[in-house]
Amino acid sequence: MSIIGNLILHNTIVGDSLNLLFLSTPVGALGTGLGGGVELTLYNIAQAMQQRGHRVRVIAPSRSQLPQLDIVTVTGSLQVTAQTQGRDAAIALPPEPVLGAMWEAARRQQPHFDLVLNFAYDWLPFYLTPFFHIPVAHLVSMGSITDAMDAVILQAIARHPERIAFHTRTQAKTFGDVPETCPCLGNGIDLSLYDFCETPEDRWAWVGRIAPEKGLEDAVAAIAKTGSKLTVWGKMQFPDYWEEVRRTYPEAKVEYAGFLPTQELQRQLGRCRGFLMTPKWVEAFGNVTIEALACGVPVVAYRRGGPSEIVRDGETGFLVEPDSIEGLAEAIARWSEIDRSNCRRQAETEFSIPAMGDRVETWLRRVFSNPKSVV
Repeated sequence: MSIIGNLILHNTIVGDSLNLLFLSTPVGALGTGLGGGVELTLYNIAQAMQQRGHRVRVIAPSRSQLPQLDIVTVTGSLQVTAQTQGRDAAIALPPEPVLGAMWEAARRQQPHFDLVLNFAYDWLPFYLTPFFHIPVAHLVSMGSITDAMDAVILQAIARHPERIAFHTRTQAKTFGDVPETCPCLGNGIDLSLYDFCETPEDRWAWVGRIAPEKGLEDAVAAIAKTGSKLTVWGKMQFPDYWEEVRRTYPEAKVEYAGFLPTQELQRQLGRCRGFLMTPKWVEAFGNVTIEALACGVPVVAYRRGGPSEIVRDGETGFLVEPDSIEGLAEAIARWSEIDRSNCRRQAETEFSIPAMGDRVETWLRRVFSNPKSVV
């Protein structure tokens, strides 16, 4: 959908380009890994929009750093991650919350922008949406976790379904009967940063935050069962959890190799026979899944959440019954059946920056040009 001619809105002259204000996650500074996949998603969408001539500014917690982005940082206490709480968790803010400071900064800056895009999985941004004078769109980064978040997301959908986007239909369905007018955007990565590796080493990979919901113990159990080697990369969020997994499976050939920047991670990941994706929850998408495919690495994933919509079973990896250690072990043994060039080809076709940029730009233009979007 395109803007016809020059449209005057909120005292701003808008032609083909949009002035976009991105609101980052309040759980950690950009570039630290604390924000999980949201960090890479925000960065890649910002890059895609800038490549199309749109202006992008990001508001994020202090000490946030990402190259080639206009980032305004604010200070304050970080928010507790939603996935660490129970379904009946109350809405809470710490003293001097960075989340509140970020949205106050957005309120002050809104006259200079056409649209706000929220990346935070938090109650406050959804609540504040009707009080803004410009459209606020939301890219929901997780599935259903708490009752309070479900309620506010569903209220936002009932009010303006075109403003709410998800990564996958599987993720959207965790919130109930979500209308088709809520788009599912997938994700995309800069494929030039990922090298195809045709000849792998004798080891497997697991990448992600070291946290219980990521299900690392299942990957380690399967590796112990097969006698293969496993290298783990990611932010060490819960060291006690890591130590418990190692104590439980002392025979497993597992090493932890730290949290690496993209360039180094892709070099190491690309040398692996395969990548294990074993979440205990519904992953909204799973960025590292497409990073692995971009390197030509087959993915063995539970048939749960976003990866179940990404992996082509038997062609670019294998989908396994959720929580089945035996299923993981059987898939690991079949690694040689996958042509690694098919993995790279799928990444190029479906998950490039241009492909994702087309989907996101179409959505944002639709939100902006819909007169009902402004309350």
